Amino acid sequence: MESRDRKSDSGRQGQPPIGVPQRRSKSGYAHYALSLCVHLFGLFPLARWLVLGYLGGLTANPQEFLIRSSGTWALALLWATLAVTPIRRLSGWAGLVRHRRKLGLYAFFYTVLHVIAWALWDRGGVPASMWADLWLRDFIGIGALAVLCLVPLAVTSTHGWMRRLGRWWTYLHWLVYPAAILSVWHFDWMRAGKNDFFEPHLYAWALAVLLGVRIVWWARQHHR
Repeated sequence: MESRDRKSDSGRQGQPPIGVPQRRSKSGYAHYALSLCVHLFGLFPLARWLVLGYLGGLTANPQEFLIRSSGTWALALLWATLAVTPIRRLSGWAGLVRHRRKLGLYAFFYTVLHVIAWALWDRGGVPASMWADLWLRDFIGIGALAVLCLVPLAVTSTHGWMRRLGRWWTYLHWLVYPAAILSVWHFDWMRAGKNDFFEPHLYAWALAVLLGVRIVWWARQHHR
């Protein structure tokens, strides 16, 4: 009995007594602070729309405003998702990757709102009208392709799917790149009607940087 007690005591050395709360590490606080910031960023557009709606600030055409605003925020959050890897590699903070999934799901959430708003307010919720719009307006068809790329990413974003798919999960999630390219293409052609390309080109340049650094890193790894 005595030898067993000594073994158990030695196994507890360096650990706090049972019942005493452990202090959270600085990295733990940083993780929760960043997680809070991600959720605030993700929920900000929705809160903004509610406030603007209450104050009557949704412009003279609230439906068009919400259709376009939801699409813009879907883009911004998708770009933020793509920015996680470069920032992690440059900063060395591996914990950033833990927040990438949340950003991606928020991007998909606003994408779904964008599609629903277009379907209900622009097409009146009529399936035949929606189907015709996919073929009559090129930027709508391109946007639909982007959404199709994002759907499997959102569905398989859980740890369970990661385990089931194994290495194929990584290959599947490469769909984020064509989804991003198609999204900014959709945005650019949508603004072409008003000859307003400032925002689409800004997003396009940001995407070029985000994809460019990945290409450089990939080339360096394969030429060592």
